[in-house]
Amino acid sequence: MLGCCQTRRSEMSSESVKTFSSLETPGYVGFANLPNQVHRKSVKKGFEFTLMVVGESGLGKSTLVDSLFLTDLYSERVIPDAVEKAKQTVKLDASTVEIEERGVKLRLTVVDTPGYGDAIDNHDSFRAIIQYIDDQFERYLRDESGLNRRNIVDNRIHCCFYFISPFGHSLKPLDIEFMKQLHNKVNIVPVIAKADCLTKKEVLRLKKKIMEEIEANGIKIYPLPDCDSDEDDDYKEQVRQLKEAVPFAVCGANTLLEVKGRKVRGRQYPWGVIEVENPEHCDFIKLRTMLITHMQDLQEVTQEVHYENYRSERLAKGAPKKPLYCLFRVEGGAAPSASSNEKDRILLEKEAELRRMQEMLAKMQAQMQQTQNQ
Repeated sequence: MLGCCQTRRSEMSSESVKTFSSLETPGYVGFANLPNQVHRKSVKKGFEFTLMVVGESGLGKSTLVDSLFLTDLYSERVIPDAVEKAKQTVKLDASTVEIEERGVKLRLTVVDTPGYGDAIDNHDSFRAIIQYIDDQFERYLRDESGLNRRNIVDNRIHCCFYFISPFGHSLKPLDIEFMKQLHNKVNIVPVIAKADCLTKKEVLRLKKKIMEEIEANGIKIYPLPDCDSDEDDDYKEQVRQLKEAVPFAVCGANTLLEVKGRKVRGRQYPWGVIEVENPEHCDFIKLRTMLITHMQDLQEVTQEVHYENYRSERLAKGAPKKPLYCLFRVEGGAAPSASSNEKDRILLEKEAELRRMQEMLAKMQAQMQQTQNQ
């Protein structure tokens, strides 16, 4: 009987060795598997990304977005005529689409800005855009300070493609003023629209002039992150080429054409075909690579820089005077019942926590101010 038990234990121990890695393996603890856990959890949850496109009408914003993500976001779009444009003010149109590729889900929201730059007097045309960005920050701040923080929908603007007209010699005053107003609120990526209207020399000359004016006016566009020393050479070369390509000269097309026996997306001209996905013809591939490769970094910069700046300024101004429960509404529109002692206790705790956060922020800002003065 004792021999059977020992045999049984030896079989179980051999099975356990096959199933699990021994903790006594020299130099191996097991936390190297953590990235796989994060990957599985992220894929299961899905990703959210919000892209804003800003530019004058007719620069191909909608076509480029459809080309980037192989979708049709603007199938029912109605283009206004000149009379309607004269009366039109800047409005914001958000379109959301669920994209799935190899089991990875992306909830993409594209915010278009029809009417921007189309009026005779454009001095106030970007106010609605600034207000929209601030509203998304405020909404996220309210949700983050609320009772249900687990299922917050992130509608903050993670990236803004600013379309520059190819028909000028440099930036317009409206372009400079817009980017000055927004570079502390959103990641700006300048894009030269309809680059197929220009020769290669004209594109290089325009890129150089635009970057000179951006630097001269102190405009902060989205900086691609520097490579670490342990990155492979191919990735370093890719980042170097992407940095050199800014501002990206692109053209979009959703039409499939046959060129030398293969199907390509492009535009047919009397002298030939512009292939959208050919890096020799335009920077479309580079722009898409930048967006997809650095999508996580765009979200992190939005969270850690732009949103934190807004949050600190907002909390430094002070919380609303009314009780915290007045800020939240149930689906029917009524405030939670004050008769429930448990709800009152939770809300009071949340309000006290918010006050402590505000006091801590005020102290931190005072210390930073003293450091700067010194």
